[in-house]
Amino acid sequence: MRCLALAQAWREHGGEAVFVTACDSPAMKQRLWNEGFDVVEIQGAHPDPMDAGTVMNVLAAHPGAWLVLDGYHFDSAYQRLVKERETGRRLLAIDDTAHLDRYYADIVLNQNLHAHSLHYSHAPYTRLLLGTRYALLRREFWAWRGHRREVPAVAKKVLVTMGGSDPDNVTLKAIQALVRIDIPDLEAVVVIGPSNPHREALRRAAESSPFPVSLAENVENMPELMAWADMAVSAGGTTVWELLFLGVPTLALPIADNQREIMSILTEWGFVDGPDQDPDEIGAEANCPIGIKMQRLALDEDRRTLLARRGRQLVDGRGVLRVAEVLRGQTADNRVAAGHPFGEGNQADRRL
Repeated sequence: MRCLALAQAWREHGGEAVFVTACDSPAMKQRLWNEGFDVVEIQGAHPDPMDAGTVMNVLAAHPGAWLVLDGYHFDSAYQRLVKERETGRRLLAIDDTAHLDRYYADIVLNQNLHAHSLHYSHAPYTRLLLGTRYALLRREFWAWRGHRREVPAVAKKVLVTMGGSDPDNVTLKAIQALVRIDIPDLEAVVVIGPSNPHREALRRAAESSPFPVSLAENVENMPELMAWADMAVSAGGTTVWELLFLGVPTLALPIADNQREIMSILTEWGFVDGPDQDPDEIGAEANCPIGIKMQRLALDEDRRTLLARRGRQLVDGRGVLRVAEVLRGQTADNRVAAGHPFGEGNQADRRL
């Protein structure tokens, strides 16, 4: 999703983008096609040699293009290979953890709150784009920059969203916890990600709920759903930046290892509420801690007002445009060495 956001911003300025991916989600690939982007499929992700081979073939057809890497498996050797084999190639690495021994990318982008506290060992030419100033939000969120949130006395409209796959079915645990809380006129919208394997279990839970639970699949109106919600229960991925941008008071659950540190910091610094226990241990018992957290947040108008204000202060929605401007600026400054993606005399070129 964050690469889609960057591709949208790049195209907004007259550029083109191609996705080279080992993604095995038909729905995700269809989303990219629907957006009008070309998709080149890789049979095996790095370190499979098919990865580098396919990428190099694509790069050969686009001599002036940036290569953007997003994935924990893209190691230092992969970045060095691109720089050595593709003289003058501009490389952007999206990174969350500073886990590599060395970064050879021209730009390293970390959109997380704690990015400035990480140490990146990098090449002398590498530029670091760090912090939520560079949060990558998709085009559908851009029109909501002036949105003003009304905070009700009691939160009765709850959005549940656990990312694209949710292998451990934390979505079901969240529904079960909601069922246990005591709030009149409660209603929920549950977003089912494109790779979620638990659709039937979620349908059964929604049908047996004592309050209305709507399931939403292949969602393309997330800003509207977030604007509708009085509060959200969310996984700790990219969606959290979208919720913060729209000022949605959020209970964030780190459902993957790469989310735990980020969510811990967001919770500690008071931008979201977090669980007192590991989501793997959340059950459906009557005194379920996550259900207690939900009810407290739903009844605490002052807390939700504070979270809404802090979220909008942290993420202003212009991050992806800032990144695109940096890419265009660096390409323009280095067009002899790197080539120019738009071509001389192009209208987009004159807007650089």
